[in-house]
Amino acid sequence: MDKRLEQYNTKMKKTIENLKEEYMTIRAGRANPRLLDKLRVDYYGQPSPLQAVANISVPEARVIQIQPWESKMIKEIEKVILASDLGVTPSNDGQVIRLVFPELTEERRKELVKDVKKRAENAKIAIRNIRRDANDSFKKMNKASEISEDEWKSLEDECQKLTDSFIDEIDKILDEKTKEVLTV
Repeated sequence: MDKRLEQYNTKMKKTIENLKEEYMTIRAGRANPRLLDKLRVDYYGQPSPLQAVANISVPEARVIQIQPWESKMIKEIEKVILASDLGVTPSNDGQVIRLVFPELTEERRKELVKDVKKRAENAKIAIRNIRRDANDSFKKMNKASEISEDEWKSLEDECQKLTDSFIDEIDKILDEKTKEVLTV
């Protein structure tokens, strides 16, 4: 790969990583501790990730168990979970908080698939914007006589091939996540 394309390749890889991270937070029938990654609790005046103040486990397919290091954190953690968009009500026994995720309805699965597709389309748009930035950069280099006409066309072709490969990767990730969401 041409070294002038490397920075754009890196940006496209980051877009793919971001999409994968977003998909990790979408619940597909199974309880996934990554659903709690974005939650922050007030720990001695400091917003801290849930993982920093509690042990998180998945004892059953649709249950997440949160065991705070300090029992006084139970109320704080419950408050944060209720304020989040998880859509579950925490229950506790004084020691452990349990989040029981209901079985997804077909209607909810279809909504999730729409969301998954929308996120994939946003990632594709980001990839195409990176391609546009790269092509603009190559065009400027050509106008400034830093590269020849042939080099310019060659760089644009390589950039298009790179873009196509990342778009294909997004499609594969989308197919996998769609199957995961629709699997009962």
